[in-house]
Amino acid sequence: MAARFSNLPAPPSLAPMMSRVIRLLFVCLLTASAVAGAARADAGPQHGIAMHGEPALPPDFAHLPYANPEAPKGGRLSVGFQGTFDSLNPFNLKAGSAAQGLSGNVFQTLMTRSLDEPFTLYGLIARTIETDEAREHVTFRLDPRARFSDGSAITSADILFTFELLKTKGRPQQRAAYGQVKKVETPDAATISFDLTGSQDRELPLTIALMPALSKARTDPERFVETSLDIPVGSGPYRIENVRPGESLILKRNPDYWAKDLPIHRGLFNFDEIRIEYFRDAASLYEAFKGGLIDYREETNPTRWLTGYDFPAMQSGKLAKASLPLGVPKGMTGFAFNTRNALFKDARLREAFGLMFDFEWINAKLYGGLYRRTASFFDESELSASGRPASEAERALLAPFPGVVRADIMDGRWRPPQTDGSGRDRATARRALALLKDAGYVLSDGALVERASGRPVDFEIMVVDRNQERLALNYADSLRRIGAAVRVRLVDEVQYQRRRQKFDFDMMLGTWLASASPGAEQRGRWGSSSANQEATFNLAGVASPAVDAMIAALLAAHSHEDFVSAVRALDRVLLSGFYIVPLFHAPEQWFAYSTALARPERTAQFAAPLFGATLDSWWRKAP
Repeated sequence: MAARFSNLPAPPSLAPMMSRVIRLLFVCLLTASAVAGAARADAGPQHGIAMHGEPALPPDFAHLPYANPEAPKGGRLSVGFQGTFDSLNPFNLKAGSAAQGLSGNVFQTLMTRSLDEPFTLYGLIARTIETDEAREHVTFRLDPRARFSDGSAITSADILFTFELLKTKGRPQQRAAYGQVKKVETPDAATISFDLTGSQDRELPLTIALMPALSKARTDPERFVETSLDIPVGSGPYRIENVRPGESLILKRNPDYWAKDLPIHRGLFNFDEIRIEYFRDAASLYEAFKGGLIDYREETNPTRWLTGYDFPAMQSGKLAKASLPLGVPKGMTGFAFNTRNALFKDARLREAFGLMFDFEWINAKLYGGLYRRTASFFDESELSASGRPASEAERALLAPFPGVVRADIMDGRWRPPQTDGSGRDRATARRALALLKDAGYVLSDGALVERASGRPVDFEIMVVDRNQERLALNYADSLRRIGAAVRVRLVDEVQYQRRRQKFDFDMMLGTWLASASPGAEQRGRWGSSSANQEATFNLAGVASPAVDAMIAALLAAHSHEDFVSAVRALDRVLLSGFYIVPLFHAPEQWFAYSTALARPERTAQFAAPLFGATLDSWWRKAP
């Protein structure tokens, strides 16, 4: 299948147009002080930094709002994940196959987020952050108490080593972000400064602040790109106690953890031991929960949520279930067209195929009516363009790209198609065929073919589990109604990850979670630089000057208002491209848990998922 894409021409250079567009955007967005530029308006060392505005918590805060400072320490937590793992390194190109639960528990970052704010960081390994108004320079001063799990001090030399290692051998998004740094200086063992001049990326100081700390003495840069099951030296509250490759790992509390008394961690990381089990399929993971082998599961199957939790452990009160609203934008899950495939180059064909996804029938028949159709890449939030006419600020951002955003999307009138729910809506099929005719496709003896060449429309949907397979089979049946020859192929996890990373697919399901503060990660999802960069999340191969410009605008925004305008404009461009067939989302997070566990009454406003992979804010009740 890879050969199908190998002869496609490389996309034309976007540099000249982008240079002009970005200059225009920055003239509009930069404040007078940033334009004046020569003087650095340093505010001095600060305890935190917000993407927009000021941190909500004062320097002397006692604990995070969603943590219980009186939570008892002790006991074991058992959690389960579907799939397998072959690495304990979550930072290289092969991070997709790394064990879950390591970030935050074993590895920690210079600063850490409060999930009660859209994007605000507070000091951890770095006690303070110092930056200028234009955010062209950033300096971190490390906490002198900071230690790796082997007891050695974390110094600026370790942070510089980590930066250089991830800049050259890290994940694509790290390489892209760190590549914008002009110079790094380490004037002493506790201080590291980054020169960011020219980046025009106001998020970059926060991106660097989320860099992990890797031990220079205990990390082999030559083997860093490989998968490895060597026990790493981290700086977090847990150490890896035991590993069964591909099956399980045990994290044990480090009694000498240097930051255990910091306010940022008060009431968090309460279990003495965390056991993480891996299961090959969803059914065995569910049965393990029923049998009491794991303590918590997030439910994503609506049928099971409706009917699958009436079993003895639930009836006896040993287990319980609950649902809570999510405060973040709902993000996008959908069938991604691989536009590197010549078949999917035309947006009219992509739109026509999107018309054939019968949400009304699928939601009623397969999912008990529990889902809502997704209408935006930032749905159910102020960042969504859905249902909102474009503002003057948005129109100004989009003005250099006439025609890129459709009129109905610009006016906020577009919604995903709605069928009659019969499963065979003829009106929708007629609309799809009319679009296909405009794009140069016709029906011939019941088969959809390209008019000019006579080649049939023939492609494959790649899936990784039975739930995806069921959904894809239904969608494939709908596409066959308009003559497309569509196959569904179920592959194992290893093959799935390899093909995803190399873009060796025609169509596949993807999920792009949304935060309340989208930023540089959007480059790795939709930016032209990531379209052909292996292992990025630009599954669709989007390479659009308008997309690149809107991402640049949201990163350069000084005010919350400018930021919202840029994100909505990005939403409109992506929707107009029909790169994804939008699916649906649950209005709440569904979860089930052992009643031997307890959690704070208050949840973090912007957490998704609500409690993290290993329930950082929960604790085990006294026996």
